[in-house]
Amino acid sequence: MLKQSNKQYKKVVLAYSGGLDTSTIVPWLKENYGCEVICFVADVGQEREDLEGIEDKAKASGATKCVIKDLREEFVKDYVWEAMKAGSLYEGTYLLGTAIARPVIAKAMVQVALEEGADAVAHGATGKGNDQVRFESAVAALAPQLDVIAPWRIWDMQSREELLAYLNERNIPCKTTLKKIYSRDANVLHISTEGGELENTWNAASENVWVWTTSPEKAPDTPETFELTIKDGCVTELNGKALTPFEMLTALNELGARNGVGRIDITENRLVGMKSRCCYETPGGTIVFHALRAIEQLVLDKTTREFREKLAVDFASLVYDGRWFTRLREILQAAADELAHDVNGKVVVKLYKGNIEIIQKDSPNSLFNFDFVTFGADEVYSQADAAGFIRLFSLPSRIRAINALNKKK
Repeated sequence: MLKQSNKQYKKVVLAYSGGLDTSTIVPWLKENYGCEVICFVADVGQEREDLEGIEDKAKASGATKCVIKDLREEFVKDYVWEAMKAGSLYEGTYLLGTAIARPVIAKAMVQVALEEGADAVAHGATGKGNDQVRFESAVAALAPQLDVIAPWRIWDMQSREELLAYLNERNIPCKTTLKKIYSRDANVLHISTEGGELENTWNAASENVWVWTTSPEKAPDTPETFELTIKDGCVTELNGKALTPFEMLTALNELGARNGVGRIDITENRLVGMKSRCCYETPGGTIVFHALRAIEQLVLDKTTREFREKLAVDFASLVYDGRWFTRLREILQAAADELAHDVNGKVVVKLYKGNIEIIQKDSPNSLFNFDFVTFGADEVYSQADAAGFIRLFSLPSRIRAINALNKKK
């Protein structure tokens, strides 16, 4: 069952979801390492049914203890909001719903491991995915003295059938069946779906793929509008009512989901080199992203906005690649926070059948000045000044053309 030397551990903390993989890992760790297993569960806003009875399920699998941490507010405030400030979009479309949750989960897992006196942590990520890198890089940065056990990279089991058989042999209950079609990950920011018909890129995603958002075709026939208040790059009020970060994202999820907002179907480049297809539903996050960019249009000058767009690419790659606990992230986040100091104001959002529009926006820091841009008469701008500006702006092109003419003579 084990492809490496059987090192013994006293106590291992397992990142536990209650699914087939982690339910199998609990007895497997005990049998192969002779250790006590403590399950760690992170509440990052996934469906409540995913957490119901999870402590009993962990103990039924052989864990001596199950620690559940409520990370919902911390997750949105310190991770989601920071990524939104930076404008992070991986490969131009993905709002990092899975990737941005991993550092807060890994940080809490490490804290539990240290508090419990564990000598190792374990996770259920496979050797093909991104999460193994994200979890293990976080452990290396936060507690390098802890060993990391990744069963999928070292055990002999290769299929769901083998995992179910393993549990059945030990009379360990598991509600998972062989009929599961999709692989899903959920938190308050998003739900991701892989597998099934999505494994063929020529297959259109069926409605079975989408579990959170209403189909745009079936969304209400009347547009829905609401006002958001933004302070220092964070959405703080909905229709004048102050909400915590988690409360805000939850409320915007409801608005976006019923109007069919936030669906994407992409084929992305995984960190390990292969491509994977995934469908993401991120209704509230999509609204926040558009709201912040609308205020940026008012308050950031041209070169500053270009810098923010470059920052977005770098920040997204950093998050996706599992490099949150690095000096570079601290530097990029400091830049995003500095930019966000000017991102203050209000926007009115209109949702309609999968579409999102910012139909009104205003900011006390707006650089939009009617006196300068009006097509009517004004006394603040001399149009004649533009001639000299254009002559200097186009000087390199003018010199190149003159040189070309001289060569022909």
